[in-house]
Amino acid sequence: MKVILLAGGFGTRLSEYTDVIPKPMVPIGGKPILWHIMRTYAHFGHKDFFVALGYKSEVIKDYFLNYRSLNSDFTVDLATGSVTPHQIDSVDWKITLVDTGDKSMTGGRVKRMQPFIGKETCMLTYGDGVADIDINALLSFHRKHGKMITVSAVRPNARFGELSLEGNRVSSFKEKPQLHEGWINGGYFVIEPEFFDYISGDETLLEREPLEQAAAAGELMAYSHDGFWHCMDTKRDHELLESLWAGSAPWRV
Repeated sequence: MKVILLAGGFGTRLSEYTDVIPKPMVPIGGKPILWHIMRTYAHFGHKDFFVALGYKSEVIKDYFLNYRSLNSDFTVDLATGSVTPHQIDSVDWKITLVDTGDKSMTGGRVKRMQPFIGKETCMLTYGDGVADIDINALLSFHRKHGKMITVSAVRPNARFGELSLEGNRVSSFKEKPQLHEGWINGGYFVIEPEFFDYISGDETLLEREPLEQAAAAGELMAYSHDGFWHCMDTKRDHELLESLWAGSAPWRV
């Protein structure tokens, strides 16, 4: 199944890196976070990717154009120009890179992918969030309910310690626990082609009118993911994901 990856935003809250490279190319363990997300989908057999580019699109294009050389050891014979590979990070992914405009909003980027998706069901996610989500279980859930859209609902760790109070007394303290309530949009959507009609154009935010209208029409369902999910919004998020990858990263497949 085709997978749309939104990879065109400015990533202003991660400017330590995004002044030079786009946010989806910020590395975790030496690989772009975009690669980690794609690897999750590929693990479940979904390897046909459509990357919606914008800010610094040339960086992502260069990476995939030179993927084999960047991810392998090789010998170059300067006399003949021949290249002999010694180790190749072989992946069988098909990647379509589409420039969807520097200033397009998330909905606009999705809309611009419509000609490539056609009349098929497809999957969609953001280029900055990793998870240990079972993609095929998500897809099965979507097919069973028969609605237009499924969004993966997640409960991330709180950014601050959680206090439970009885009057002025702290009855419990949890340092950055997982939120017990307040499910949020974790990306990892499954969408039917009719959803493209909910998007007006480049200035449309995916998270506003399109999803709000779908919810009002009873066409938006939530797949509850209780496992690991983390979005890389800040330098602190990046450092956390790096430390997890150095150990036993929950999203590693």
